[in-house]
Amino acid sequence: MQAMKREFSVVFEEIEDGWIMARVPELPGAVTQGKDLEEARENIKEAVELLLESYRQHAVTAASPGAVWDTVTIDVPAR
Repeated sequence: MQAMKREFSVVFEEIEDGWIMARVPELPGAVTQGKDLEEARENIKEAVELLLESYRQHAVTAASPGAVWDTVTIDVPAR
């Protein structure tokens, strides 16, 4: 099977102690961190590869490039 290239948007955010969290909104579960941006970028690439391999093994599909994204608003009870 020939590999195909896919691009994913990655959100990088600084978290505790200066670490960088990386997540891919299109792929729930694709979340990691690194000591700096470079490490976070490498870690998210690996996380996405592993997640997509898991999807393939379990016949789960990622959102297609033409998928429609929307938002919903819900009421969340206060604590």
